[in-house]
Amino acid sequence: MRIDGPVRVLVVDDQTLFREALTTLLEACDEVEVLGAAADGLQALEMAAVLRPDVVLMDLRMPVLDGVATTQRMRVEHPEVRVLVLTTFDGDDEVFPALRAGAIGYLLKDATAPRLVEAVQAAARGESVMQPSVAAKVLARMSRLPDLADEPRPQPLVDPLTQRELEVLRALADGLSNREAAERLYLSEGTVKNHVTNVLAKLGVRDRTQAALRAHALGLL
Repeated sequence: MRIDGPVRVLVVDDQTLFREALTTLLEACDEVEVLGAAADGLQALEMAAVLRPDVVLMDLRMPVLDGVATTQRMRVEHPEVRVLVLTTFDGDDEVFPALRAGAIGYLLKDATAPRLVEAVQAAARGESVMQPSVAAKVLARMSRLPDLADEPRPQPLVDPLTQRELEVLRALADGLSNREAAERLYLSEGTVKNHVTNVLAKLGVRDRTQAALRAHALGLL
């Protein structure tokens, strides 16, 4: 996945006003290049085949082909494209089908502009970003899974997390961006990024969602 230069984005939403407003908002950011906008899933697949975006901002409830079905096809037909859900809904009936379909992240439409841009950049890097309410649902479901007798127990960390790294980890589990975590912990954003890198390395994972799940399995949350 390319991450040099602006992230190339395809906007997918059936609401014309929101689609146009989101496009205008993103086009004002140097970090993002909007390639186009689709009004339904089928149009999105056709445009993705031509435009080759890095990230697709995907609504869920759309005519012709909904967001979950589109995400499933996008992951098969264009596996290099990252799908970031942007929707009004965060119920179990929306969240888990979207994640199972292959969405790398899940945000609600009340996200701030900086939060959205940061999520788009993270998605382009292959990192998972989730709304706090969605992250909580994922962790809650993981905690309800029955223990299997033959399931190997996670091994303790060779290099334990420091107290500050644990604080950053809890912020990640709450779905906070680096900027939001920095505000919570009264740190610079650069310092938080360094801690995130250390946390991921110590946990042996690639992204924030995996970090939260492994931390939960280890009893760190």
